[in-house]
Amino acid sequence: MSSTSKAPRAAWRVIPEIDGVPLPVPLVLTVIVLVAGVCRAIPENMIGGLAVIVGLGMLLGPLGNRLPIISRIGGGALVCLMAPSILVYAGAFDGNTVRAVSALMKQANFLYFVIATLVVGSILGMSRKLMLGGLVRIFPPLLAGTVVAVAVGLGVAMLFGNSFHRSLFYIVVPILGGGIGEGVIPLSSGYASALGGESGSYVAELIPAAIIGNIAAIITAGVLRRLGDKRPQWDGGGRLVHEATPEFIVPQQESPSDREPNHALGVLMITGLFVFASLLEKLIHLPAPVVVIILAVLCKLFGIFPQSVEADARAVYAIISRYFIFPTMVGLGMVYLPLNNVMSVLSPGYVIACTAVVLTMALTGFLVGKAIAMYPVDAALVTVCHSGLGGTGDVAILSAADRMNLMPFAQISTRIGGVTTVITAAWLIRLLS
Repeated sequence: MSSTSKAPRAAWRVIPEIDGVPLPVPLVLTVIVLVAGVCRAIPENMIGGLAVIVGLGMLLGPLGNRLPIISRIGGGALVCLMAPSILVYAGAFDGNTVRAVSALMKQANFLYFVIATLVVGSILGMSRKLMLGGLVRIFPPLLAGTVVAVAVGLGVAMLFGNSFHRSLFYIVVPILGGGIGEGVIPLSSGYASALGGESGSYVAELIPAAIIGNIAAIITAGVLRRLGDKRPQWDGGGRLVHEATPEFIVPQQESPSDREPNHALGVLMITGLFVFASLLEKLIHLPAPVVVIILAVLCKLFGIFPQSVEADARAVYAIISRYFIFPTMVGLGMVYLPLNNVMSVLSPGYVIACTAVVLTMALTGFLVGKAIAMYPVDAALVTVCHSGLGGTGDVAILSAADRMNLMPFAQISTRIGGVTTVITAAWLIRLLS
């Protein structure tokens, strides 16, 4: 090899890197994409959306993990979620940039692909015994956490001068409702039916509590991660129950006969199961994200797929969980976290009341989980997902704690807990109106 060909490679060795990638590469490409947004030249489709969120995610995620204090309370996940949201609120992004990300996250529903991948891949990577043990044991901390959080949230909100009605229905319930699409929207319809008026006016009142609760849950997850680092005996590293056998199957050393993972087949398994769940949704009237959990559990329980095929789904899971969580956070922050709604009602008492609900969920989940021989840190994380923004919140919370393999349990906590909260609140507000 000539000396001239060696010179560029030698130059790259002295250039700073970010998570093993030469910093100028994502930096320059991201700048080009953002300049294209100013010129309104970003394609408003999946390609344009991916260019925006992947570039920003590769830069903001590692930055957040290196910032003092921030790195201890959510790190890269928190920065990737909040920084784009603040920039959108400040008008820093051109409309073309935001529309491109919205096309990816909402029209193409990239978020559900990420969630489905994390759910299916993580379930197929578990041992059957610990999967069933975790599914059974998540309900006591979830139920106890919900009851205690409602009581504490009511008390704190009323302490700051809110009425019982406002404290329950406009502060506590939106936090525990399971997000915006699955919680706030149906709640607004129920409130409008019981109290009169347009459901849109109720949405504006319900969203702030849900968003503040989600941010508090992300920070809480970061703190729980730090607690687990300091108290390893409380931390299952993504396992819920104590067991000698690790919950995730350790891949065996590859032998010459082992084939390379077929990522296309893995994607087909994940998307195929989700489409099947969408079909069953019309028959059994359960949300598709819940049905896909049931399908994946049944497939694992009865060994429907060979282990080599399960490995294909886990290979896709490994790519998404390692490389695409920070970009997903960027997308969520840009299109799912409207800070203008929060700023209109922001006050110390309001924030404290919302935070009290989340902290109570986490603390109760921790104590109950510890009492029933679960890893308390992981039990608290699954429980606190009930106070997040649905699937959006689950990804953000588990990312802050580096526990993406808890996604199936988090989805159960969010979906079942959220549906129960919405139905109960709609019934109560009609009863008390």
